[in-house]
Amino acid sequence: MTNQIKLHYSDEVATAIKANKPIVALESTIISHGLPYPENLETAHALEDAIRSKNAVPATIAVMDGIPKAGLSHDELARLSNPQIDTLKLSRRDLPFAISKKIDGATTVATTMMIAAAAGIKVFATGGIGGVHRGADQNFDISADLTELGQTDVAVVCAGPKAILDIPATMEYLETLGVPVIGYQCDAMPLFWSRASDLALECRLDSAREIADLCQCKWDNGLAGGVLIANPIPKDVEISGDIIEAAIDHALHQAASQNISGKALTPFLLDSIRHITDGHSLKANKALVENNAILAAEIAAEMVSATVFK
Repeated sequence: MTNQIKLHYSDEVATAIKANKPIVALESTIISHGLPYPENLETAHALEDAIRSKNAVPATIAVMDGIPKAGLSHDELARLSNPQIDTLKLSRRDLPFAISKKIDGATTVATTMMIAAAAGIKVFATGGIGGVHRGADQNFDISADLTELGQTDVAVVCAGPKAILDIPATMEYLETLGVPVIGYQCDAMPLFWSRASDLALECRLDSAREIADLCQCKWDNGLAGGVLIANPIPKDVEISGDIIEAAIDHALHQAASQNISGKALTPFLLDSIRHITDGHSLKANKALVENNAILAAEIAAEMVSATVFK
């Protein structure tokens, strides 16, 4: 299905594709639902600038007026960031509705992967992936991000699964789906706001070139599906596991008392944790996603270099 999606490319992205330049996909849910205004717009521009600083091209992905787009204009980024505009949060199941109704939609990890793959973009930077939610044994709340990772040929750079999730269950699910999880210069799964958990990773790679080689080896051998690269948050902005876990517990109780679930749960929890940590989690979130964008640009450049010199 993915290679049948009808896309619109920005001039910058279209030129980069023709010139075989490294390109990095970026999601848009972080703009519309992940960060408050004006930090969301500032972060959107900062991520694109970080990728350009590594001589790669950013392709922020969204659906605008029902059109899936790889690469957005400044006006489109501003539209997505506007808290007065109700922008739909798009996972895989929501894409047909947004296209048919010709409305705006911000793409999650899953939908960004789909559109990136359709555009021929192999590397995607995000903050943290979705996964198995706490209590999924009762409510079956498992993110479509995981199934997309199991079937779509895109390398996803993140700071680990969002810490609000059931991390051991998420890791088990990724293993079941056959998704390689690579620790970038680390031996344990990072936990979004914290650099490490007690969950050991079986595969550690220490350079962008090694990661690019693994991805190409996987896909060249017909092994479909994504690769997850876990890139720890920078040390100077991490939040200790004890502090963040207490904040998560409090936020989960707030969500339960207000009967908040489904697509509304993650944005609610992130916003609650931001208030509980006096904004520290917001600062950390912005830093980790920029850190991921830089690594993704380096991986994309190595993939292009390997293609040129094959």
